[in-house]
Amino acid sequence: MSQADTTAAARPAKVDYKRIATEEAFAPPDLFDMYRKLLDDGFDDPGFRSLWGFHLSSAAPRVQHIMKYNQDLGELRLRHMDEAGIDMQVLSLTSPGVQVFDAATAVSYAQYANDYLAEAVRRHPTRFAGLTAIAPQDPQAAAKEIERGATRLGMKGIIVNSHTKGEYLSDQKYWDIFAAAEAHDMPIYLHPSSPPAKMIEPFMEVGLDGAVYGFGVETGLSALRIMTSGALDRFPKVQIILGHMGEALPYWAYRLDYMHRVTVAANRYDNLKPTKRKPSEYLKENFYVTNSGVAWEPAIKFAQDFMGVDRVMYAMDYPYQHVLEEVVTLDNMDMSADVKKRFFQTNAERVFKLA
Repeated sequence: MSQADTTAAARPAKVDYKRIATEEAFAPPDLFDMYRKLLDDGFDDPGFRSLWGFHLSSAAPRVQHIMKYNQDLGELRLRHMDEAGIDMQVLSLTSPGVQVFDAATAVSYAQYANDYLAEAVRRHPTRFAGLTAIAPQDPQAAAKEIERGATRLGMKGIIVNSHTKGEYLSDQKYWDIFAAAEAHDMPIYLHPSSPPAKMIEPFMEVGLDGAVYGFGVETGLSALRIMTSGALDRFPKVQIILGHMGEALPYWAYRLDYMHRVTVAANRYDNLKPTKRKPSEYLKENFYVTNSGVAWEPAIKFAQDFMGVDRVMYAMDYPYQHVLEEVVTLDNMDMSADVKKRFFQTNAERVFKLA
């Protein structure tokens, strides 16, 4: 079925739960102009150039859909939500957000984007909730913006993309971000970005650098680095959300536990030290997953079985993936009414404090 199919047969029926979509993107209109200027000025990140060089120039219908509806936080988006039976979107600044800019620009634009989003939430408080965008380039400013989002803007969490110019949150210089997230009880949505320059070439050679594979590999790496760095031992209350069924990490959990344990015991790497818990335990205690982009019942059920039914949430991945038939597919999953309501509604209400 084609993107954004709105035929009567595809439209979801009324149900006994709210559908809260938790990984839904937006972009202030001038963000794309800033991305164009980066490209025009010769910004040399190959992943950014591959992704946004294409999206900013392609006339393909799907790309035009993505570009148009990223920039709408009004009636067009609400109409799509109504057609899909989506009661609420949890909105976040589209990837890579501000993490490609210099520090000063990134800090300033994150503040602007958060004000822009907060205003949209004020206009539609029953339909939208927002996540605070941050600039990891300046960790102290990022911590202050987390505080502002939590205490002044009514934000419900934090959005950060997997790396910032090839650097990761596992580096202790970024841990002010974890401290602020823990202090304000704000979940971090760790969202994909294009693999960094040191990683991307084998993916780009065969067209696998984007959402088809590269995003998931790179974001799973980012999350695993956090687990093995000791960050979650220092900040044990931090909660992190991974989209796309956990970027495959739940399905690797057994091998992650085994190989992490034996590698640490062998003292092979100076920078891989013992942690208080196993990777699978961090996944079960510090992570949530959403199904964004994965309307596949077996994968959802595996994650529910492994992580617990309270740690798996619904997401559409709008406007990048806007297929009404997928909502119908998920409505028809073979699971109890209680578990299905947790998946679509009450887990998100608890995690993001929406109720």
